[in-house]
Amino acid sequence: MGNERMTDVVVLGGGLGGCMAALAAAKMGVRVIMTEETDWLGGQLTSQAVPPDEHQWIEEFGCTETYREFRDRVRAYYQENYPMTEEAKNNELLNPGNGWVSRLCHEPKVALRVIEDMLAPYVNSGRITVMYHFQPTAASVNEDQIESVTVTNINSGEEVVLRGAYFIDATECGDVLPLAGVEYVTGAESRHETGEPHALEEANPLDMQSITHVFALDYVEGGNFTIEKPEQYDFWRQFVPKHTNIPLLSWFANDTDDAEKMKEFTLFPGGTDASGRELLSLWTYRRIIDPSLIETGLYESDITLINWPQNDYFLGSIIDVSEAERQEHLANARQLSLSLVYWLQTETPRPDGGKGYPGIRLRTDVLGTEDGLAKYPYIRESRRIKAMYAIKEQDVSKEVRGEQGICRYDDSVGVGSYHLDVHLTTVTNRTFYIPNYPYEIPLGALLPIRVKNLLPACKNIGTTQITNGCYRLHPTEWNIGESVGYLAAYALQNQVTPREVRANTEHLRAYQALIQRQGVQIHWPDDLVL
Repeated sequence: MGNERMTDVVVLGGGLGGCMAALAAAKMGVRVIMTEETDWLGGQLTSQAVPPDEHQWIEEFGCTETYREFRDRVRAYYQENYPMTEEAKNNELLNPGNGWVSRLCHEPKVALRVIEDMLAPYVNSGRITVMYHFQPTAASVNEDQIESVTVTNINSGEEVVLRGAYFIDATECGDVLPLAGVEYVTGAESRHETGEPHALEEANPLDMQSITHVFALDYVEGGNFTIEKPEQYDFWRQFVPKHTNIPLLSWFANDTDDAEKMKEFTLFPGGTDASGRELLSLWTYRRIIDPSLIETGLYESDITLINWPQNDYFLGSIIDVSEAERQEHLANARQLSLSLVYWLQTETPRPDGGKGYPGIRLRTDVLGTEDGLAKYPYIRESRRIKAMYAIKEQDVSKEVRGEQGICRYDDSVGVGSYHLDVHLTTVTNRTFYIPNYPYEIPLGALLPIRVKNLLPACKNIGTTQITNGCYRLHPTEWNIGESVGYLAAYALQNQVTPREVRANTEHLRAYQALIQRQGVQIHWPDDLVL
């Protein structure tokens, strides 16, 4: 039929999980069609412009070999193509931006180039087909099997029906789940449902984590790059969140050590509070270019990505609301980010008593957009499948687990580590940053309770809202996607379902051996010092 395409595996979404699912399946000889809403693959690292959030052991272990390969390739890209200083050129642990959020802060365009290079042999040979600017809009289902997913070009309106043996939902919001009638959860569960200490007394499906529209800035002393005053500036300039009495556009944000308190920050390094105590600089937080590492004169300034508490948008959910409401919240999030730019340029207090830094420049080129905002908002929370196994706070929280330590799963398909980091939610305005143990990724959390041939590949796995706070991060999403890609290939080649892989010890061990051979670490070391 004219607008139908057949393949083995259909991957909906070209973020980190989607790219790795496609790559893993292609390595196994499986044909893949992957769709992507924007014109950039890479999701969090590229179109959403968020440098990787990682754990303390990342340079040695605790991620897949392909994730380590990505990191090595990013460093090599700078060292081979940029006029780096001798010291930077020889630094095996180069951090191009010297940002303090991560050991590896880099430009989204470099991440894009590296991801495209890693996929290139399979794209160029035709084993992976990438369809840009397409999003899923319908699905055909027969009992517990998805037969096809229809995708629509967001520019032209062209519709294409995709058929395959397996469908992998790697969209940022879990968009395939409602289309295919897959059972799922959104927002906050109740304590009665999960038994989690930090869960709400009553579930609230619309109480979801804030989204952030990231943008890139540099600073040219003496310049004036003040943008036109945003339409909603007056609103955001005066906006005081209900959980505090301090304006959102200020240098105060929730303290990760105590979510009930507010912590003071500063813009540029060297800023101090009223008592003279040095404050943390948000300018260097997600800095992606540090000119001191590059031969003099190439870059006029540092370049930094702005994903701060000040542009977290939490006035409403963009999932499972009307299209009009969704568009309104997406537009408001953009206005908040532009208002933050304008506030920095015109009104933020300076140490000399003045106001604003007109030399702050919105770098439209860095993110490949006309307005300087990322191509896609940073989405922290998705629809989540109702899974064979739901990961709960009790699986990861240090406080809850105590001396039990790391929760180990017999069906583990990967590892990760990050605090339970839940940003301000849209209804209750809850936020927490709970210390955790390193965690494993149970195969049961990747299997829907009913539908047999759909697999999740990112933050739509079987977590709760609380455990989503750590399982959503870059290396974990990468691992989830990679393990899911191998799972689809294994199921196809052995003529079993993913559920049978988990239920049958022989298949489970064979699949785990396969992913371990491919460089996926499935357990933390027994002697890990915590």
